[in-house]
Amino acid sequence: QVQLVESGGGLVQAGGSLRLSCTASGRAFSNYAMGWFRQAPGKEREFVAAILSGGSTRYVDSVKGRFTISRDNAWNTLSLQMNSLKSEDTAIYYCATGGAIYNKWDLYAYRGQGTQVTVSS
Repeated sequence: QVQLVESGGGLVQAGGSLRLSCTASGRAFSNYAMGWFRQAPGKEREFVAAILSGGSTRYVDSVKGRFTISRDNAWNTLSLQMNSLKSEDTAIYYCATGGAIYNKWDLYAYRGQGTQVTVSS
């Protein structure tokens, strides 16, 4: 059984930075995508960023140039560096691994419980 544990969330002022981490116990999913999703209050969960099996990355337009996704070589730790944070980035952030389609939450094999990110304006 794979478990994902997110950390690094918190309260930050607009314009600030946070770094989220996600540690996976158990098997590594080097042939699948690893990704970050978020869900703001009253909104549907949305794709944020993913790193594909070959190492290429994908981002939702709203975070391009501000967020950077990375992972360690063992595919056990996924990170999301978030810079120039805005109030609209406030959400619960979830990591996921084993993704068959990088931007489809339901097609990830394993998903974390989430970490809260709050950006104050």
